[in-house]
Amino acid sequence: MSNEPKKPDFISQEDWDSVDVPEWTEEDWANARPAAEVLPEIVEEYRRTRGQQKEPTKEQVSIRLSPEVLDYFRGQGKGWQTQIDNILKAHIAGH
Repeated sequence: MSNEPKKPDFISQEDWDSVDVPEWTEEDWANARPAAEVLPEIVEEYRRTRGQQKEPTKEQVSIRLSPEVLDYFRGQGKGWQTQIDNILKAHIAGH
């Protein structure tokens, strides 16, 4: 069994053969830094993007809420939209 990586079908053999990436030395590893430290803007943008859900369980809608409601829930921090969803589900279950 070979340790050589398999060429993806979307890359031409010419391009695949032209790439020469040398093995990292101990010095390379010692000088390595986390991507978030070297390219923070790119890493942050990547972390903010989200792929399509495999099995969407919620539907995206637009709803108008009063400023005090939004201020309250946003003040709860991360997950404030899920809190609203949970409160509405609890209300429905009680009726």
